[in-house]
Amino acid sequence: MTVGLHTVNLVNKQLDHLRGGTAFTQPSGLYVKLHIGDPGSAGTANPSAVTTRSQATFSAASGGAIAVTGTLPNWAMTTGETLSHISVWDASTSGNFLWSAALSSTRAVVNTDTYTLNTLSLAYAPLAA
Repeated sequence: MTVGLHTVNLVNKQLDHLRGGTAFTQPSGLYVKLHIGDPGSAGTANPSAVTTRSQATFSAASGGAIAVTGTLPNWAMTTGETLSHISVWDASTSGNFLWSAALSSTRAVVNTDTYTLNTLSLAYAPLAA
């Protein structure tokens, strides 16, 4: 799988909600996990040594997109590795994998670094404006 929206946990639920089927239950929060490679179709492949998910707060949707805002997700790194991807979940542990993305550039980190995710957005396109 390449990075993107998870079909079962996000897309199908939103589409069913839109068509009047089962209502989509809004997540109580969104949590970001770090990866050293593509997270795969379940969001669990190539995990970072840091297994903690950091909560992310997003702005209200505008122009078909949401963007991380407020306190940015960050992690205290515990080992040297090269980060390349993230996955987004609806819970701090367990929960449902919602989407994944590649970082705009890989980032080598070492023990004691603090890695902060400065930007993260999700957009639906194309839009009929």
